[in-house]
Amino acid sequence: MIERRKTRPVYVGNVKIGDNAPIIVQSMTDTKTRDIESTLNQINRLYKAGCEIIRVAAPIEEDAKALPEIVKNSPIPVIADIHFSPRIAFLALESGIHGIRLNPGNINDKGKIKEILQECKKKNIAVRLGVNSGSLEERLLEKYGYPSGEALAESALYWSEFFESVGFYNFKVSIKGSDVLQNIKANQIFAEKTDIPLHIGITEAGPGKKGSIKSSVGIGILLYMGIGDTVRVSLTADPEEEVETAYSILQSLGLRRKGIEIISCPTCGRIEVNLPEIVSKVEEKLKYLNKPLKVAIMGCVVNAIGEAKEADIGLACGNKSAILFKKGQPIKRVSEEEMVEELVKEIKNID
Repeated sequence: MIERRKTRPVYVGNVKIGDNAPIIVQSMTDTKTRDIESTLNQINRLYKAGCEIIRVAAPIEEDAKALPEIVKNSPIPVIADIHFSPRIAFLALESGIHGIRLNPGNINDKGKIKEILQECKKKNIAVRLGVNSGSLEERLLEKYGYPSGEALAESALYWSEFFESVGFYNFKVSIKGSDVLQNIKANQIFAEKTDIPLHIGITEAGPGKKGSIKSSVGIGILLYMGIGDTVRVSLTADPEEEVETAYSILQSLGLRRKGIEIISCPTCGRIEVNLPEIVSKVEEKLKYLNKPLKVAIMGCVVNAIGEAKEADIGLACGNKSAILFKKGQPIKRVSEEEMVEELVKEIKNID
């Protein structure tokens, strides 16, 4: 069992982060925030997929002005993403948002940052303190020569101390880079020195499959070390894929269970059914079914019920047919043509 790092609590709306709360899954909309209808439609889809906190971009005034309507109608807490403009930040803080993402390296004005923090404290708005390799302070680049893990950690520690020096504590820290090893090192250094909750991820991880693999390695190692209170998988893909990947990572480490977990064989010459197609169809039909079940789809008699004893329900496939089983006990034989529908029907009948 993974022993998680002890951190203090931070609240984003009604969602608790840190202090041994479940690791929270986040994502970010890819719509223009000023397009309120499209943004809310995407937020609702992400919520349905399991997203628990959503970040929306607010680079211009029109986006900030759309925030009140979005916050009012969002089913989950909303974080406004602010980078260069303190003026936009203050507009966002008037919208009722639950959190704000600040990258001090992009604002670089301590006076303005202090004003923003004072306003956040007054309105009970959480802050995500963002440090990443693309906006590291010049002094640290000169000191280290490149955005090393040590440089990123030093920046995060510096700004965390500044936040606390002005009496602001309701914040989490995000230290991200696209280099997996430097990212791990930065978060590890920071985690050893503070009890501040960490939002983890690999930024600019890339597209689909490759991005998911890179994110899984970086995020998975940190989680195994007990580091991470909230997570976002950053992919060049539909945000729903980010949420699904995040839950898969957490589930593989026993840190969260959400929905159906499918256990299925690799393909090989022993298989006598179209296993990839069967698994794909079952996965699609159960995509939004929020039951914490293990479903096994075994491809041959070698990898049959015996290797799937821990599954709640499954198929042990053979020659154009399969045995449908529950908790290791055979229920009935089904043909290849009917096995998907029969399996899904039995799963939906499980209380």
